Amino acid sequence: ARMGRTVVELFYDVISPYSWLAFEALCRYRHIWNIDLRFRPAFLGGIMQQTGNKPPAMLPKRGEYMLKDMKRMAKYYQVPVRIYPDCFQQILKTSSLTAMRFITAIDMTNPQYLEPLSREFWMRFWSQNEDISQPENILAIARQAGLSAELSQKALEMTSSPPVKDRLKDTTTEALKYGAFGMPAVVAHYDGKPHLFFGSDRLELLGSVIGE
Repeated sequence: ARMGRTVVELFYDVISPYSWLAFEALCRYRHIWNIDLRFRPAFLGGIMQQTGNKPPAMLPKRGEYMLKDMKRMAKYYQVPVRIYPDCFQQILKTSSLTAMRFITAIDMTNPQYLEPLSREFWMRFWSQNEDISQPENILAIARQAGLSAELSQKALEMTSSPPVKDRLKDTTTEALKYGAFGMPAVVAHYDGKPHLFFGSDRLELLGSVIGE
């Protein structure tokens, strides 16, 4: 970290639309705040399972609210999240495990692509309503994010390798250790201790805590 910069870790999963909002907002803040932003791809399914959390939309009233909330948040943050009526069914049907392993593989081998690649996964799933779980879709997303066919293919093969699986597990466990129970989990290391913020609507509070 550069002198005196606050390290801010963003634990995210591309299946989570609120993670996308936090990701884009923090990408903007890092130019005006004195922070060292670190992207930490993790697995939301693992966090939900370990903490006994349930998807918010399992509660119908909360699901109704979330649809409206997402629209408002997308407009406010100017992030092209498109909300469609059956998006919750879509989330429940889709596993992000291979996608998050693929992103992890790129983080381990070519981290310069981590940001555009993550963004492209969100674009596909949350803006274009397309599948992100099948290998051919993952390769297409990678190409769109600027990765060569060779690099993408190699990363796809790595998704079933123990180092990648372990790295994703470890990152997910780390988020849990900080107290995460969902995504996004933003952890600011300030004043010698970690501060956890959940969701994309706590960024003013994060700024206040770290003196920004």
